[in-house]
Formats: sequence, structure tokens, C-alpha cells
Amino acid sequence: MTAVHENVSATGLPDGTATQLFIGGQWRPASDGGTFTDLNPATGRPLVDVAAGTGQDIDDAVAAARSQLNGEWGSLPGAARGRILNKVADLIERDGEILARLEALDVGKPVGQPTMLDIPMAAGTFRHFAGWADKITGQSIPTAGYFGQPTHSYTVREPVGVIGAIVPWNTPLMISAWKIAPALAAGNTLVVKPPEDAPLSILHLATLLEEAGLPAGTVNVVPGLGEIAGDALAAHPGVDKISFTGSPRVGRIIAKRAADTFKRTTLELGGKSPQIILPDADLEAAINGTAMGLFFNQGEVCAAGTRILVHRSLYSQVVDGLAAAASAQVLGDPFDPATTMGALVNAKQRDTVLDYIAAGRSEGARVAAGGGRPDGDGFFVQPTIFADANNDMKIAREEIFGPVGTVIAFDTTDEAIAIANATDYGLAASIWTRDVSHAHTLAGKVRAGAVAVNGWAPIDPALPWGGMKTSGTGRELGWAGIEANTEEKVVTIIL
Repeated sequence: MTAVHENVSATGLPDGTATQLFIGGQWRPASDGGTFTDLNPATGRPLVDVAAGTGQDIDDAVAAARSQLNGEWGSLPGAARGRILNKVADLIERDGEILARLEALDVGKPVGQPTMLDIPMAAGTFRHFAGWADKITGQSIPTAGYFGQPTHSYTVREPVGVIGAIVPWNTPLMISAWKIAPALAAGNTLVVKPPEDAPLSILHLATLLEEAGLPAGTVNVVPGLGEIAGDALAAHPGVDKISFTGSPRVGRIIAKRAADTFKRTTLELGGKSPQIILPDADLEAAINGTAMGLFFNQGEVCAAGTRILVHRSLYSQVVDGLAAAASAQVLGDPFDPATTMGALVNAKQRDTVLDYIAAGRSEGARVAAGGGRPDGDGFFVQPTIFADANNDMKIAREEIFGPVGTVIAFDTTDEAIAIANATDYGLAASIWTRDVSHAHTLAGKVRAGAVAVNGWAPIDPALPWGGMKTSGTGRELGWAGIEANTEEKVVTIIL
């Protein structure tokens, strides 16, 4: 299949948008002919019907992946794998406008956001791991010998095998790249299950993988419902590892399925990230950066900094500043240049966020901005700031996954750390301060997988990403991404 054309249909989709399963290098319907309807969050109306993979389709995809693991891809040198990954990066950049359009239509985000972040990050991830493909080495380890005989011992890193990658709907292209690129660099093969709410950019990525010359069956893409295709993939005895990004509820289910066949897992399960504003912070930068951490991608971000912990001396200024930032957001058409915030992904997510806003009111928090739903079509929620809150409230403890921030005052840095760590999650945190000593001290005390100082979520393909506690297990990206996709084998030769 070649790249789609720039012409668009009445729904806004590029002509030729891929909607079928991609298995063994072939585009095909589901084995039972079933489909599901993909909606446009900004209008609430259908975009397109997409093939809904079945358990049989997962079987076929796993068989295709296993065949390539033991075939052409499995025998390909690292340098050759790297050349293909670099070609994929080139094609992502070439089709950047198409991919951004698909993400905006599918997820509801303003089209400028995937153009600014998702597409460059996806291309950069493939380039980063292209560089690792021929540099995955072991080590020589001296020992005391074997019953008096000298030995030569060394380790090698081998592919884990067939990887099942289950991708979330909030940033599907970027996170699929996080899973696919390191797995391929290490010589694995994959079955990718896109999110049913936003499958289209991953399906287009499959066309680019094909165009880049990836051997048929190396990466297979099976859209479908989570309880059918996703469950079949997690439980499949032919899958050696599951990499999942999503909710803790589903993560627990997947971990239990994987345990039955002792699969390896990497699980990134969301967060309730604190943003700590100390009294010596650059206030303007802190307010602007905190607002971005709240409102980017409609707040549908696992690392969203939704708990704003503010020194009491700055409290009223921060509340007022964040309320102004919320009120300044322009909700609307993702393709309107004036739009700064899009719609939530579906009606269920919109209603969930509205329920949390109602809970915040009922628990006594004060709505400083937003707090409702605008008139009109689509799954929009007003960006909302709660003040006069405490960390025991539901809005401060549970992941909302929407544009809702809770501002909490503290008096000492010890109190700030105690509040920051009083959560079941541990994915990310931000610290706003001019004092380098405070920065290092607090970064060491916050229980989170990634801590940013004077910024929010500065991700990069070279930096490992993952969380603690309910935020999951394992890491993606960087050298950690190679370790997560390889098995270490030791070889000892008795001389």
C-alpha cells in the first residue's frame, strides 16, 4: 500500500486512509468481517468504520511475527535493521501533515500539537533506536574458573521474541513508536493493537513500515476492541512480552493474563503528577509551565501535572494565574488556528471528567475557573481550576485524564514532599525553583520515575520513561528500552 494522497473526504480523512488489518504484509478485513465505528471527538459524528480484529486474527498475526522472528528479520544484521528504522523516520517526516491530520481527527487535539510534539518525537524515536541497532553488545566477565580449569565467560543480548504492543488513544503515534522502534532495533517482531478510539495514525504508520522495506510479518497491526483483540493478545501463548500503556484497571487485567504464560511485561499506567512551586520560583514561568502541564492534549496525558502544590506565600497569585490561563483557552475545531484546546476522546471520557468536577464541588473545593461543558457538538469540557482543596479530596487523589487542576497550599518543603508522595501513583513530577540545592534535594525525595525542574515532562527518546507504584513497572526509551526488549544470556567456555 502506498502513502495516502493529500485529498480529503467529506469527513476530513485523507483519501486512502488505511482501515483494515495488516497481517503478514497483507491488508485484509477481519476474519468475521466485523468492524467498529471510529468517531470524530470534535463533532461526535462517525469518521470511518475500521476492521475489528478477532482472536483468529491475533492468532494469524502472532504466527506471522513468529515466522519472521525465525526468518529474514531474525537473521538481519543490526546495521541493516538500523537502515530500515532510519527510513521509517524519513517517511514519518514526509507524511507529517497526514499523520497530524489523522491524530487531530481521531483524538480531538488541535492539529498543531501533533505537529509540534507527536510527529517529531515519533521520527526521533525511530532515529534514536536506529543508532542502537548495531551496538547492542554484551560483556566479558572474568571468573575464578571451573574446578581449577580456566574459563572464558561472556554475555550476549538476544531478542525477547514476539512482542504484543497495546497502545493508548491519547498519543497513539508517539507511544506506538516508543514500543515498536526499540523492539525492532533489538531484533524482535511485533503484533500491535491500536486503540479503538484512535487507530488511524498507527494504521498509517503500518503503511510506512511496509514502504520502508520491513519484511512482511515483522510488524502486524490488528485494530479491534480491547476485550476481544487486546485480551487475546495478552493471553496468547505465542507472545513473549506485552508492552501496555493505559489505565491501572486494565493493566492489572493484562498482568494477570500475562502471568499465566510467564510473559514479560512493561506497564505504564498513568499518574497523578505533582507540580511543586517553591517561594523562590520564577512565578510567570511557573504559572505558564504549570498551565501547559494541565491543559496540553486536553489534559489527556499520563504525566499531566494535575496536583499543583504551591507555597502559601504565592497561593493566591498562582490560583489567579491558572484561572486566567484556563479562561484564555479557546475550545473548538482542531483545524482552526485559533483553537488551543480540543475535545475529549469520547462521550464516556467527557462524562467521567464532568463527574470528577461535580465531586470536587461536593467535597468543598472552590471552582476558580471553568467547571462545566460548553454548548454545541463534540465531547468538550471547560478547562477547570479548583482552589481551596486538600490532598484527601477525590480530585486530588484519582487520575481524571482531563483538563482539571487542583491547587493545594503548603507551608514547608517537607510538607510539599509529603503531599507529593501521598498518592498511589509515581510517574512524573515538576519542581519550580531558582535554588539548585532545592532542586536536587526535592528531586531526590519525590517518588516518581521522572522529575523535571523548571519545566514539565521534558521527554526525549534518549531518556528512560516509566513510573513507580500504580504508575506501572519497567521502562521505555533510552538504553532501558533496549534492556526491556532483550534477554541477557551468559556463555561460559571451559578452556
